[in-house]
Amino acid sequence: MAEYAFQTKGLVKRFGKTTALAGVDLRARQGTVLGVLGPNGAGKTTTIRVLATLTGFDEGAAHVGGFDVVRDAAKVRRLIGLTGQYATLDEELTGLANLVLIGRLLDLRRPDAVRRAEELLDRFGLAESARRPVATYSGGMRRRLDLAASLVGRPSMVFLDEPSAGLDPGRREQLWGIIRELTADGASVLLTTQYLEEADALADEIAVIDNGRVIAHGTPPELKRVAGGRTIAVRPRDPGRAGDVAHILAEVTGNAVERTRRELVVPVTGTDSAVFEVARRLERQGIAPAEFSLRLPSLDDVFFALTGEPGTDPTEKTDPTEQTDTTEKGRA
Repeated sequence: MAEYAFQTKGLVKRFGKTTALAGVDLRARQGTVLGVLGPNGAGKTTTIRVLATLTGFDEGAAHVGGFDVVRDAAKVRRLIGLTGQYATLDEELTGLANLVLIGRLLDLRRPDAVRRAEELLDRFGLAESARRPVATYSGGMRRRLDLAASLVGRPSMVFLDEPSAGLDPGRREQLWGIIRELTADGASVLLTTQYLEEADALADEIAVIDNGRVIAHGTPPELKRVAGGRTIAVRPRDPGRAGDVAHILAEVTGNAVERTRRELVVPVTGTDSAVFEVARRLERQGIAPAEFSLRLPSLDDVFFALTGEPGTDPTEKTDPTEQTDTTEKGRA
């Protein structure tokens, strides 16, 4: 198992009569991002908590950096940084004091702890609020501070459980940049997310979990092939020519055309010749497209194809560990 940054094999975890994990196999190479997708209650948080030594398990094995998470729990904790779904900060302390406290717990000398805290506060856009009590922070600010706290010890393994929840788009992009920097420096990241574009943008490989089992594992392009082929989408500048466009698409591809309020979409297989033929026919008939594109399947399509649920899961299922007090999460 040492060839992987972290790995689980046949992982089973039960909470009474509820089986949260039913034989989960995960693995990630050093310096990569493994994205874990799945509906609410699929077992994502339970898996992270097992790897972070916060939750035991009933069957199987789990290793981080080559260390067994049970026998070598103390060594594992020295390697990891963890950000759970909920911020766990001391609200009476300032943002700076929170990070310095963590640094001191990690055996950093006080000057080094202060230097590292200030570096992270600046990196996460919190420098101006560094000396304010966390109780005065907004939800997004607390989230960023919690993320910063997981990086104080410069961990070689970072476990992020839906880290961008509550962040605005600009801060989410900033977080993505930080994750890319971490892997460029050799760190390995386990990322659970409900934002499929986040997994697509960051993950080297993706595992899809449903009902406590890994039902698919591969690179984003490999998984996208699960959802089928590509599609041609056309939106004519003149809506009155929609019928003519539909006829061209059906004749060229031999497939049924789907009409939406704004565009016409048809699946296409094989080579790209159909795309060029559609373009030629549109030009010959004097149909000017306001939009014309060849689209690959998205991870939303993959998610739906594999789980039967849309990417943002509307169900009420919850992971039993998601309701657990996360104050025990501990920093490496």
